Amino acid sequence: MDDIDSDGFRANVGIILCNGDDSLLLGGRARQSGWQFPQGGVLVDESAEDAMFRELEEEIGLKAEDVEVLGATKDWLRYELPERFVRRNVQPLCIGQKQRWFLLRLVGDESRVRLDSTDMPEFDRWRWVEYWRPVKEVIYFKREVYVRALKELGPFLFPDGMPPRPKWWPQEWDLHPHE
Repeated sequence: MDDIDSDGFRANVGIILCNGDDSLLLGGRARQSGWQFPQGGVLVDESAEDAMFRELEEEIGLKAEDVEVLGATKDWLRYELPERFVRRNVQPLCIGQKQRWFLLRLVGDESRVRLDSTDMPEFDRWRWVEYWRPVKEVIYFKREVYVRALKELGPFLFPDGMPPRPKWWPQEWDLHPHE
Protein backbone atom coordinates (compact mmCIF):
# COMPACT_ATOMS: atom_id res chain seq x y z
CA MET A 1 0.00 0.00 0.00
CA ASP A 2 1.31 3.44 -0.97
CA ASP A 3 2.34 5.83 1.78
CA ILE A 4 0.44 9.10 1.15
CA ASP A 5 0.87 11.81 3.77
CA SER A 6 -1.84 14.11 5.14
CA ASP A 7 -0.90 16.79 2.57
CA GLY A 8 -1.56 14.37 -0.29
CA PHE A 9 2.06 13.61 -1.27
CA ARG A 10 2.96 10.01 -2.07
CA ALA A 11 6.30 8.87 -0.65
CA ASN A 12 8.58 7.87 -3.51
CA VAL A 13 12.23 7.16 -4.23
CA GLY A 14 14.22 8.31 -7.24
CA ILE A 15 17.31 6.48 -8.49
CA ILE A 16 20.15 8.20 -10.32
CA LEU A 17 22.48 5.46 -11.53
CA CYS A 18 25.87 6.37 -12.99
CA ASN A 19 28.48 4.25 -14.70
CA GLY A 20 32.28 4.46 -14.63
CA ASP A 21 32.20 7.30 -17.18
CA ASP A 22 29.84 9.35 -14.93
CA SER A 23 27.02 9.00 -17.46
CA LEU A 24 23.52 8.47 -16.08
CA LEU A 25 21.02 5.72 -16.88
CA LEU A 26 17.78 7.01 -18.36
CA GLY A 27 14.88 4.64 -18.90
CA GLY A 28 12.36 4.86 -21.73
CA ARG A 29 8.81 4.52 -20.39
CA ALA A 30 7.21 1.31 -21.65
CA ARG A 31 4.87 1.87 -24.60
CA GLN A 32 5.44 5.65 -24.36
CA SER A 33 7.89 8.14 -25.80
CA GLY A 34 8.99 9.60 -22.43
CA TRP A 35 12.23 9.08 -20.54
CA GLN A 36 12.93 9.21 -16.81
CA PHE A 37 15.07 7.93 -13.96
CA PRO A 38 13.93 4.75 -12.22
CA GLN A 39 11.58 5.64 -9.39
CA GLY A 40 8.80 4.14 -7.35
CA GLY A 41 6.61 4.33 -4.31
CA VAL A 42 7.59 3.71 -0.72
CA LEU A 43 5.27 1.23 0.94
CA VAL A 44 3.80 1.87 4.37
CA ASP A 45 6.36 0.77 7.01
CA GLU A 46 9.17 0.55 4.41
CA SER A 47 12.30 2.71 4.68
CA ALA A 48 13.27 4.88 1.73
CA GLU A 49 16.51 2.89 1.31
CA ASP A 50 14.65 -0.43 1.32
CA ALA A 51 12.22 0.98 -1.27
CA MET A 52 15.14 2.14 -3.40
CA PHE A 53 16.70 -1.34 -3.48
CA ARG A 54 13.31 -2.94 -4.22
CA GLU A 55 12.62 -0.49 -7.06
CA LEU A 56 16.16 -0.89 -8.40
CA GLU A 57 15.55 -4.60 -8.81
CA GLU A 58 11.96 -4.29 -10.08
CA GLU A 59 12.66 -1.59 -12.65
CA ILE A 60 16.16 -2.33 -13.92
CA GLY A 61 16.98 -5.77 -12.55
CA LEU A 62 19.94 -4.72 -10.40
CA LYS A 63 20.63 -5.99 -6.89
CA ALA A 64 22.37 -4.24 -4.00
CA GLU A 65 25.68 -5.93 -4.84
CA ASP A 66 25.56 -4.40 -8.36
CA VAL A 67 25.74 -0.83 -7.05
CA GLU A 68 27.51 1.45 -4.62
CA VAL A 69 25.43 4.12 -2.85
CA LEU A 70 27.23 7.45 -3.30
CA GLY A 71 24.68 9.68 -1.62
CA ALA A 72 21.06 10.57 -0.93
CA THR A 73 19.10 13.80 -0.66
CA LYS A 74 18.86 15.13 2.89
CA ASP A 75 15.14 15.80 2.70
CA TRP A 76 12.12 14.88 0.63
CA LEU A 77 11.91 16.79 -2.67
CA ARG A 78 8.29 17.50 -3.63
CA TYR A 79 6.46 18.10 -6.85
CA GLU A 80 2.77 18.58 -7.50
CA LEU A 81 0.97 16.81 -10.30
CA PRO A 82 -0.76 18.97 -12.91
CA GLU A 83 -4.51 19.05 -12.22
CA ARG A 84 -5.31 16.73 -15.15
CA PHE A 85 -3.15 13.95 -13.60
CA VAL A 86 -4.77 14.07 -10.15
CA ARG A 87 -7.15 11.12 -9.73
CA ARG A 88 -10.01 12.64 -7.74
CA ASN A 89 -11.86 9.31 -7.43
CA VAL A 90 -9.06 7.61 -5.46
CA GLN A 91 -8.68 7.91 -1.69
CA PRO A 92 -6.52 9.03 -0.11
CA LEU A 93 -6.15 11.84 -2.62
CA CYS A 94 -2.64 12.08 -4.09
CA ILE A 95 -1.70 15.55 -5.42
CA GLY A 96 1.99 14.86 -5.99
CA GLN A 97 5.05 13.05 -4.82
CA LYS A 98 7.68 13.60 -2.17
CA GLN A 99 10.87 11.87 -3.18
CA ARG A 100 14.11 10.81 -1.56
CA TRP A 101 16.73 10.61 -4.28
CA PHE A 102 19.69 8.21 -4.28
CA LEU A 103 22.84 8.47 -6.36
CA LEU A 104 24.30 5.05 -7.16
CA ARG A 105 27.31 3.86 -9.11
CA LEU A 106 27.08 0.66 -11.13
CA VAL A 107 29.92 -1.57 -9.91
CA GLY A 108 28.84 -4.68 -11.84
CA ASP A 109 28.69 -5.08 -15.59
CA GLU A 110 25.98 -3.16 -17.43
CA SER A 111 24.83 -6.45 -18.97
CA ARG A 112 23.15 -7.02 -15.58
CA VAL A 113 20.62 -4.26 -16.37
CA ARG A 114 17.34 -6.05 -17.11
CA LEU A 115 14.00 -4.45 -17.87
CA ASP A 116 11.93 -7.64 -17.66
CA SER A 117 12.13 -8.36 -13.91
CA THR A 118 8.37 -7.88 -13.46
CA ASP A 119 5.22 -8.79 -15.38
CA MET A 120 4.60 -5.09 -16.12
CA PRO A 121 7.99 -3.49 -16.89
CA GLU A 122 8.28 0.26 -16.32
CA PHE A 123 10.82 0.65 -19.14
CA ASP A 124 11.25 -0.94 -22.55
CA ARG A 125 14.62 0.69 -23.39
CA TRP A 126 17.46 2.50 -21.66
CA ARG A 127 20.58 4.47 -22.46
CA TRP A 128 23.48 6.32 -20.83
CA VAL A 129 23.32 10.13 -21.04
CA GLU A 130 25.37 13.14 -19.97
CA TYR A 131 24.75 14.42 -16.44
CA TRP A 132 22.27 17.24 -17.13
CA ARG A 133 20.43 15.57 -20.05
CA PRO A 134 17.68 13.90 -17.96
CA VAL A 135 16.30 17.33 -17.05
CA LYS A 136 15.49 17.95 -20.71
CA GLU A 137 14.11 14.46 -21.33
CA VAL A 138 11.73 14.04 -18.37
CA ILE A 139 8.07 15.13 -18.48
CA TYR A 140 7.76 18.87 -17.84
CA PHE A 141 6.26 18.74 -14.34
CA LYS A 142 9.19 16.69 -12.98
CA ARG A 143 11.95 18.93 -14.37
CA GLU A 144 12.31 21.14 -11.30
CA VAL A 145 12.70 18.18 -8.93
CA TYR A 146 15.28 16.64 -11.30
CA VAL A 147 17.24 19.91 -11.23
CA ARG A 148 17.15 19.95 -7.43
CA ALA A 149 18.17 16.27 -7.09
CA LEU A 150 21.02 16.55 -9.60
CA LYS A 151 22.34 19.75 -7.98
CA GLU A 152 22.22 18.28 -4.46
CA LEU A 153 23.75 14.91 -5.37
CA GLY A 154 26.21 16.08 -8.03
CA PRO A 155 29.03 16.91 -5.58
CA PHE A 156 29.17 13.22 -4.57
CA LEU A 157 30.03 12.40 -8.18
CA PHE A 158 31.94 15.58 -9.04
CA PRO A 159 33.75 16.71 -5.86
CA ASP A 160 35.97 19.10 -7.87
CA GLY A 161 33.05 20.88 -9.51
CA MET A 162 29.86 20.13 -11.39
CA PRO A 163 29.78 19.73 -15.18
CA PRO A 164 28.95 22.96 -17.00
CA ARG A 165 25.29 23.59 -17.75
CA PRO A 166 24.31 22.89 -21.37
CA LYS A 167 23.37 25.73 -23.73
CA TRP A 168 19.65 24.87 -23.49
CA TRP A 169 19.65 25.28 -19.67
CA PRO A 170 17.22 28.04 -18.60
CA GLN A 171 18.75 30.60 -16.24
CA GLU A 172 15.78 30.38 -13.84
CA TRP A 173 16.77 26.81 -12.92
CA ASP A 174 19.86 28.25 -11.24
CA LEU A 175 17.82 30.80 -9.29
CA HIS A 176 15.55 28.29 -7.56
CA PRO A 177 14.32 29.45 -4.14
CA HIS A 178 14.31 25.92 -2.61
CA GLU A 179 18.07 25.48 -2.72
